[in-house]
Amino acid sequence: AGPAPGAGDPRWPGREQGPTGRAERPVRSPGRVVTVVPPARTRGGGKVTKAGCSRGVEGPAPRGQANQNRRATPYRARASHPVMSTQVELPHGVGQLVRFAWAEARACAFAVGIFAGLAVSAAIPLPVPRYDALLLYGIALTAVFWMLRLETGREVLAILGFHAVGLALEVFKVHVGSWAYPGDAWTKIGGVPLYSGFMYAAVGSYVVRAWRLLDLGLTGYRPAVTAAVAALVYANFFTHHWLPDVRWWLAAALIAVTWRTWVHYTVGEVRYRMPLALSFMLIGFFLWLAENIATLLGAWQYPHQARAWEMVHVAKFGAWSLLVVVSFVLVATWKHGVRSRGGPVRAGPEPDGRAPVSTRPHPQRQ
Repeated sequence: AGPAPGAGDPRWPGREQGPTGRAERPVRSPGRVVTVVPPARTRGGGKVTKAGCSRGVEGPAPRGQANQNRRATPYRARASHPVMSTQVELPHGVGQLVRFAWAEARACAFAVGIFAGLAVSAAIPLPVPRYDALLLYGIALTAVFWMLRLETGREVLAILGFHAVGLALEVFKVHVGSWAYPGDAWTKIGGVPLYSGFMYAAVGSYVVRAWRLLDLGLTGYRPAVTAAVAALVYANFFTHHWLPDVRWWLAAALIAVTWRTWVHYTVGEVRYRMPLALSFMLIGFFLWLAENIATLLGAWQYPHQARAWEMVHVAKFGAWSLLVVVSFVLVATWKHGVRSRGGPVRAGPEPDGRAPVSTRPHPQRQ
């Protein structure tokens, strides 16, 4: 390989040539020890790196070279060189999707707790009627969420409001025969167990928690007309038993009043947006799936499920999407307040301007 560069070279003072033909002895300076290992020439013009690997040359490094070079290189010098990481980084799109799914799962925490109670109560014998046990469980779960500060006192009050609104709808629907609660219970009003209100409370909890966890904001929101349509939607759940069902007309009206309304949300460090009406449809679809699971667990029963369980009719998907409108308007009006026409509605303090950006800057994506 020839003599090592640096032996006797004034550019490398104090160096001595070792048995491998390289200058390997450290230079002692006042107050510190500096070890410098110059590269050695190899056949073919390649160079041996500090780790003993040859670049541009096939075959192993000179015998013993790797270990000697590693011993000669201080730990701090070795650590400064880039090393291969064992962590696998996901593509940006996949990582954002995982973050969004995790935020949605956290927003559904109360609903997951309710479904867990349904599953356990259906699998094990209970000392009290099942519906009564579920009522006690729902109250305890609400208290746990409040004590763990997963929900604030105001959010708990909002969830209780959803409980009351849902219970009123349940009493009417059971009375007209839309569905039934076949189990016995001490805490039934008009054939409806009081625990049933927690199903609607779970929807309200999701909206409240998602608004906070995803830092939701609205632009182009028309609070007055949207609230009016939501009120008509809620009324139609009652009146369509005697009057013509106008839910499809109301759905068209909802699309019209939210045509230029965007809901903004934050995932990681990026700000996204989607049409508000589309978000209602997506939430309604997942609520329809959840209803199928709930009826499978015996939470309530539709007439066509009396003999054996069957899937809930797909028409309920539209009904749930409309019911989400009522929940969303209640949260937007009560929890966050509404400004003038087209003004943003946010979970936190308002910045200047129309765009509901977060308190930290986010790139905007659609």
